[in-house]
Amino acid sequence: MDKKKSKKKNHPFLRARIYFQACWTLLTNSYASGYINGTIYQGGVKNICVPGLNCYSCPGAWGACPMGSLQNALAGRTRGFPFYVLGTLITIGALFGRIVCGWLCPFGMVQDLLFKIPPKKKIRRLPGEKYLRKTRYVVLVVMCILLPMLVKGSYGVGLPWFCKWICPSGTLLGGIPLLALNEELRSVIGWLFTWKLFLLVVIITGSILMFRPFCRYLCPLGAIYGLMNPVSLVRMRVSKSRCVGCGACQKACGLDIPVYKEPNSTDCIRCGKCVTVCPHNALKLDVSLKGKRKRRARQEDADA
Repeated sequence: MDKKKSKKKNHPFLRARIYFQACWTLLTNSYASGYINGTIYQGGVKNICVPGLNCYSCPGAWGACPMGSLQNALAGRTRGFPFYVLGTLITIGALFGRIVCGWLCPFGMVQDLLFKIPPKKKIRRLPGEKYLRKTRYVVLVVMCILLPMLVKGSYGVGLPWFCKWICPSGTLLGGIPLLALNEELRSVIGWLFTWKLFLLVVIITGSILMFRPFCRYLCPLGAIYGLMNPVSLVRMRVSKSRCVGCGACQKACGLDIPVYKEPNSTDCIRCGKCVTVCPHNALKLDVSLKGKRKRRARQEDADA
């Protein structure tokens, strides 16, 4: 690898993202007593939703997962509207969009680290990629909204279907540590946990071969934040006067997004790699209100 490529690979912005992910994960999962005693923190802070997919049942977790909270609210006996959870999701999405996925999600960090494992030649996309990326919206609507809300048990209470049947973050950060720390739980392992463990292994294997497969195809939280990307406070901007459409941004993008065409794609996790490789400095993560953003864009285009 030549010096220029090595410099771009180790760009300070990219290193900052890795450090920020690690620090945030440690901060939000630092309940030491949970790891020592095999318990779950249930204090007042647990009522607060963290931005990323961080399992409520993780022994070290201080907060609650927004998707788990949404499902539990919809699965309850009452038909009350989940104002708090939806308000939290909309507020975070409107401010940051999917930068949460790229910078604050623990399971996103796990996938990033797995992707660094050889082989160097990775899978860019799967057959039918365009349609497969819509699957996360199906998971959101069916598993996180409709089933918890409509399918009730004999006591009038539903289930958090996504958490129970799919969520790999819950299996990795919650299920496995709790089983390792509690002999009583290990004695009652059933086929459901075996299924979730199998699914986790598939996603882990896929994450070695492809950049963030869970985020691409299955994550309902990413689906919600992605819808906010075009209107969020944090957005990607392309300078029309500088961009020549060389495609360097798309080549560098792990999600294979043509950033120069779709800077605010619902798939973009704002990792910033495209910004660091653009040979014409045409890309920028912009944090400002719409009016100020337009005036700044006009000024920069005039200066260019």
